[in-house]
Amino acid sequence: MLASVATQPAAAAEGRPYTNPIKSQKGADPWLEYYNGNYYLVTTSFTGVLTMRKSPTLAGLSTAASVQVWSDTTATRNTNFWAPELHFFDGRWYLYYSAGQSGVACCDSQRTYVLESAGTDPMGPYTFKNQLSGSNLTPGGWLIDASVLRHDNKLYLLGSGFINGSTQSLVIAPMSNPYTLSSSTFSIISSPTLSWETSGGAVNEGPEPLYRNGRTFLTYSASACGTPDYKLGQLELTGSDPLLASAWTKKQTPVFQRDDAAGVYGPGHNGFFTSPDGTENWIVYHGNSAANGGCGNARTTRAQKFTWNADGTPNFGTPVALGTTLPGPSGETAATPTAYTLVNRNSGKCLDVEGGNTADGTNIFQWSCNGGANQKWRIEDLANDTSRLVNVATGKVMDTAGCASADGTDITQWSWLNNNCQKYRLVHTATGDYVRIVNESTGKVADVANCSTANGADVRQWSWLNNNCQQWKLQPVT
Repeated sequence: MLASVATQPAAAAEGRPYTNPIKSQKGADPWLEYYNGNYYLVTTSFTGVLTMRKSPTLAGLSTAASVQVWSDTTATRNTNFWAPELHFFDGRWYLYYSAGQSGVACCDSQRTYVLESAGTDPMGPYTFKNQLSGSNLTPGGWLIDASVLRHDNKLYLLGSGFINGSTQSLVIAPMSNPYTLSSSTFSIISSPTLSWETSGGAVNEGPEPLYRNGRTFLTYSASACGTPDYKLGQLELTGSDPLLASAWTKKQTPVFQRDDAAGVYGPGHNGFFTSPDGTENWIVYHGNSAANGGCGNARTTRAQKFTWNADGTPNFGTPVALGTTLPGPSGETAATPTAYTLVNRNSGKCLDVEGGNTADGTNIFQWSCNGGANQKWRIEDLANDTSRLVNVATGKVMDTAGCASADGTDITQWSWLNNNCQKYRLVHTATGDYVRIVNESTGKVADVANCSTANGADVRQWSWLNNNCQQWKLQPVT
């Protein structure tokens, strides 16, 4: 199963309405999969953490919780996580990304890595599997924007790199399995030689396969990512050996680019996915809303449906202006979630603001789940790998009392002060949709006192013990 496998479009019922952007915080280099009833979205973080969003509708991704699925403290690969991609092979997910070395100036230390899931859950848990490097990549194995090509029942690693003093080009190497190269030598299949590939710098990057009716296309991003003229080009595999540049035919004009009238600049680094019913083809990409938006976190994640030309090539159209409401992918049947209940794994009870009281300092405890607004929480991404948990009934946020760091410190609600005591990381645990809720100031987690199952049992912070009393299920509600 690959999201980039295109299907034959057919008439189908429209999905839930959505509006771009579908992610406005850390939205660069998006990868989106639809799997088993949910969309999964992962993007560049620029840190040593990868977060993922999950929603049954495309519209719901814009407010879905950002859950940490991977972090790394290994100094050689614990910063500048770029361009993560998910691919499913033989019952497991493989997460490819590039990362840099701690303490080294950006970005000569970027190398490509791959993680492997324990099972079929796209959110993991993941284990580190391998570094994917080439002996002829310079400097020292530099490689970004990895993707996987399937051809003739074989796998190939695609990426962007330099070989023998080349410009930044699209490169490829054969694989023996999803986490191992069968050759350490990469070959170039496309270099930036056309005028529209060299705006602000000569760059080919972000290769993404697209398959339809026995044909293999490869979109890629061209020109420097910080310019408004970052755009998509296209190759087609017209020969039999994808390792040879001569087997690829480059389209001489861009296939997706800026639209000043729509206020979209630098659209690029895309992925592909199909609608839930399999009848529609969609592109996900990032873009800027200003010509000087740059190559950082100003870029947001956008998605739109595309069609096919009479000659069998993809027609991506033009990027849609932000704020335009469009029909979602066909086959969506679930309602779009608006918030979450947080259900304790041990007790089965919900995180609750006592009595729905709006006062600062009101206690947060557990109570039998009853659908009340005081048991519903908006989880709002703060664009720094943390979120704030906002109670729907009161508008106040989860807070560690007095910013104390001791085990047993009470967790209450408080007006938003934008301090680290009110910021949390939701970290995916070993199974299901359970997370630990980690305070950014203290590093401690939300814990039900003494593992009680009683209504009114206090929720406090405690050191992580990896027990069920410290795990919470994210249950979407509408």
